[in-house]
Amino acid sequence: MSVLRRAKTWEISESENDSDAETKPGLKVDDEYVPVSTDSAEDRRSDCKHENLQPSATKTEACQSSGLSAPPPDGSGTPSPARKRRSKEEMEADRQKAKERKEARERQRAARAQEKEERRQEQQRRREAAERLKSLRPENCLKCLTVCIDPALLQQDGSDFLLDTLATFEWRFSIESQQLPHSITWTRDLAQGEDGRGTAEEEQVVLVLGLTDFLDMVISVKKMFDSEEESGVDSFLNPLLECLNRDAKKVVTLLVTDCQPDYRTGACGVHLLDDTLQSKWGMNNLDIEEVLVYLQLCKNISLVLLDGWEEVTNHVCAITKALSKRPFKLLTERAELPFCVDGSWASGVRVEKDGSGLYQVWSRQIQQLNRVSPAVASTVTAAYPSPQLLLQAYQSFGSEEERKGLLAGLLVKSGGKERRIGPEISARVYRCLTAQNPQLVLD
Repeated sequence: MSVLRRAKTWEISESENDSDAETKPGLKVDDEYVPVSTDSAEDRRSDCKHENLQPSATKTEACQSSGLSAPPPDGSGTPSPARKRRSKEEMEADRQKAKERKEARERQRAARAQEKEERRQEQQRRREAAERLKSLRPENCLKCLTVCIDPALLQQDGSDFLLDTLATFEWRFSIESQQLPHSITWTRDLAQGEDGRGTAEEEQVVLVLGLTDFLDMVISVKKMFDSEEESGVDSFLNPLLECLNRDAKKVVTLLVTDCQPDYRTGACGVHLLDDTLQSKWGMNNLDIEEVLVYLQLCKNISLVLLDGWEEVTNHVCAITKALSKRPFKLLTERAELPFCVDGSWASGVRVEKDGSGLYQVWSRQIQQLNRVSPAVASTVTAAYPSPQLLLQAYQSFGSEEERKGLLAGLLVKSGGKERRIGPEISARVYRCLTAQNPQLVLD
């Protein structure tokens, strides 16, 4: 135990003596200052312990009254209050709150994960849509087209010009037997998920015939008219009719080329066609026109007279380019208003749940009419803030003329000037809102 060092002697004042006398009535203190010896705390404690002159209680109070007494041996201060024990209900409530907090954190974590997954899927869809749009562009769609040529066409003189041109453009082509002899067809590779098949056959079909073969076809059609039976003795007419019967959507183009030297003329065989049919088969111009009208209107077959394989090649290249542009045009025409160009107003007016924005929509609806300016539309919407109010105003009039002239007297302010809407615009607005005929021309 450590020894406390104190001064050797101290003096006790009268005030302290009085207080000690009041608190300790068993002790007698003189009026004079009495020196007290304080050698050590151990001596004082031993004196207090072995003092027999005074009662034990008085000696204990004297020992405790000293202001420089040592702390308790155990070193502990005031005892702390007993720890409050929680009830089972409180513990269960705490566990329930902790469980709820954990579940809330799990829900937030799941919501964030779901939102992240939705953003990822949305980005993936946008990426795929951009890739599909890019693949539908003509320069990319050309890579998906294949020109299918019937082998019988390669036996004609000048057909190698077509193959050389396709190879120069680096377009894909294949030489394979076709359902229709002497024909050229097109196939397109489909993207994944567009259809179950890997390729799709286009509707366009080009049938390349010489002048002699075409004359035989015309005669076969004329004989079919005479016999009133849809069958022909010509070797090209029967397969052509069968092909059209299997698929009515096929668009066949007859390319008549003057391949033989005896039939070459400067007018692409037109005059030679008339002369040959008239002199050899006794057919007049009316019969020939009747055959051509039947092929074009009844069978959707168009006729093109060409001079040689160079013009045939140009025609095939033109059809190939047109087919490459078709998917992109179909995509752009799917919109409700394909004639609208992109701009700040292309998305229209936003209508909120509280109805704000309907006034602007009503104004835009009136502006769709021809020669209706924003000032005129604002005047109409200011007088009648909704179409229903304008219809109710129309119903309040008894005659048709009064309804047509309802808006004619409204004043339009534009550029510091005032003018009236007039009867013409008023009548067009009335017809637009009340007409029952969807094909009615308003202006």
